[in-house]
Amino acid sequence: MPFTVASNNSLVDARAMDERIEINRRNWNERTPIHAGSEMYNVEGFKAGRITLTDIEIREIGSVAGKSLLHLQCHFGMDTMSWARLGADATGVDLSDASIDLANELNTELGLSARFIRSNVYDLPDLLDEEFDIVYTALGALCWLPDLTRWGQVIARFLKPGGTFYMLDEHPAGRIFESMQNTDGSHDLALRYSYFPNPEGLLEEGERNTYAGSESISTPVYEWQHSVSEIVNALIGAGLHIEFIHEFPFSFFQAQPQMHRCDDGWWHLEKYGGNIPFMLSIKATK
Repeated sequence: MPFTVASNNSLVDARAMDERIEINRRNWNERTPIHAGSEMYNVEGFKAGRITLTDIEIREIGSVAGKSLLHLQCHFGMDTMSWARLGADATGVDLSDASIDLANELNTELGLSARFIRSNVYDLPDLLDEEFDIVYTALGALCWLPDLTRWGQVIARFLKPGGTFYMLDEHPAGRIFESMQNTDGSHDLALRYSYFPNPEGLLEEGERNTYAGSESISTPVYEWQHSVSEIVNALIGAGLHIEFIHEFPFSFFQAQPQMHRCDDGWWHLEKYGGNIPFMLSIKATK
């Protein structure tokens, strides 16, 4: 029976992990056309020239002109192509066939220079033999990965010496709450999920909405919780030097019903006075 060591030192059946990744690939194939037609993704705005990256990412990474950039878990590639619009030699990778097909269609239609590869993160070293100035991932990526130790190793494998890794994603602390409705119709947050990782993951099944678009999806999907220490130690363990960690009291999507989108474009939870972190960014170098 093959095993791999998970980042919390428990043993996970490697074949079972691969099955869960395959389940997620089918789920993201179902999500892709729904997301492509959603207001949240605004594909038509992107076709008209919109840069989909946030001000935080652009500011914290800095100029990418003339640099090679590898985008892990790129979905259907609008962020990857946005980096290409900003001058990067950009490559996007995603496990979903539907996502990569759509990314290639958009890239061709718009005459952009990005390249796309269909692969999950862990198998990419078997398909790609290059190194990059920047390895990047962002906004809802880590929760789909069962093993961050291997994730960190893949990042280090694809970085040039002196290269930069950057991520902007959900803060693990913001993922442990669930909104509960009071008798007066108001909402409070209640502790629902563990902050600490469980290598088995959380299986979601049945008809439900995805985070974008009004149509429901039916394929099952696995998610994994990762603590800040797990994320940071995966990068340090792979030999990277942490430059900074920044935490933000707002979200890139409506993570809770009480959140409101403010003039700055971010979703804020005003009731708790900005005391709950919903995003974090990390920059590291090889």
